[in-house]
Amino acid sequence: MSRLVMVSNRVALPGESRAGGLAIALKAAMEESGGLWFGWSGRIAAESGHMHEIDAGNVRYITVDLSEQDRDDYYNGFANRTLWPLLHFRMDLVDYSREMYAGYLRVNALFAERLAPLLDEDDVVWVHDYHLIPLAQLLRERGARCRLGFFLHVPMPSSDLLAALPDHSRLFEGLSAYDLVGFQTERDLERFQDYVRLFGRGRVVEHGVLETAGGRQLHAGAFPISIDTNQISTLAAKAVGKASVKRLAASMSGRSLAIGVDRLDYSKGLPERFRAFERYLQRHPEQRGRLTFLQIAPVSRDTLPEYRTLRRELEQLAGHINGTRADADWTPVRYVNRNYPHASLTGFLRLARVALVTPLRDGMNLVAKEFVAAQDAEDPGVLVLSSFAGAARELTQALLVNPYDLDGVADAIAIAVAMPLEERRERWQAMMRRLRHHDITAWRQHFLATLRAA
Repeated sequence: MSRLVMVSNRVALPGESRAGGLAIALKAAMEESGGLWFGWSGRIAAESGHMHEIDAGNVRYITVDLSEQDRDDYYNGFANRTLWPLLHFRMDLVDYSREMYAGYLRVNALFAERLAPLLDEDDVVWVHDYHLIPLAQLLRERGARCRLGFFLHVPMPSSDLLAALPDHSRLFEGLSAYDLVGFQTERDLERFQDYVRLFGRGRVVEHGVLETAGGRQLHAGAFPISIDTNQISTLAAKAVGKASVKRLAASMSGRSLAIGVDRLDYSKGLPERFRAFERYLQRHPEQRGRLTFLQIAPVSRDTLPEYRTLRRELEQLAGHINGTRADADWTPVRYVNRNYPHASLTGFLRLARVALVTPLRDGMNLVAKEFVAAQDAEDPGVLVLSSFAGAARELTQALLVNPYDLDGVADAIAIAVAMPLEERRERWQAMMRRLRHHDITAWRQHFLATLRAA
């Protein structure tokens, strides 16, 4: 079996607690198969390029330091101020500069320089996400002849939006150096094929097979990422006995819990969710006092002004709702900006009667899947899920909503609170069958088998 080489911006090092769904999913896949994991160390040094190595079990971790300038141009700049809003359909927030783009290419070239000498011809290299789009082309230029696959964890927007980015053709032509490009959903794949055909000067040979303007063929497909379903289920059942979960249960005073767990980001639709919960309280007075909404939103990218603005807006919304709707013994909204250990989070999800997963746009959203896996089979909760999340293509038995329709989300919350046990079980069982059949192992095996055969 050829060696698996994983490349991502984030590397979940042994002993570290990483909050992101990507890091958790990749860590589980890497530990199962073994191999090499390469990426940024997260450290800032006087100069970029110093490497660190850790060996743990069957995984070798190699990370690279970045200078402050490279971090700002590559990560804080082009990746998160240009590509992130673009890929989430937010052209109004796209901040582009040639300097940031040059820094993005510079760091990708550094990664290629450090990684290329470590590769063998029979390796299978799996590159992850928008931070590293040009990496395959840069590795090829340095002599890499092994299989190269790329997986985009975030949405693929329409071709017209991609074409609005300066130098879009140079950037996205870099994807043609991969042997396989993977997306979360068939809709993302269709958008990419449209871009290649309309703006990339290439053609669609057949569904999932593309030819570039230079005549090179590559494969593309939909590979919806998943979770370690059995592990999440086991963790959640055990977490019921944890002190933090017991305290949360006791604090509910017999009321039902609605929960949201999201990184603090404008793509997650948190202001709209808060307003929809307020609308629920207005439209369904018969359920007043039955439900407490807990939103866990760890702060991310707080150096960027739009994220600081979002945090202030949510604090104001939570204060407004509680100020106008609370009783002496009931606070409708609990808003927490902190990380919790993954085991505790699964316990919180298991306690919840309702999960609110209502992003404005999301590649997949693993919290939706983890909520389903964490439920008690005898008394499962209800998932309220945005139709703009990739997970909505699979978890069709959730209550699917338009996050921009505040009344629709409000009514879905009320339906979830009042849903009979038999219907809750039927919906949960159907979704759980899907998650057991298509877990993270199946996702990894499907992608890698397709890459090896491409």
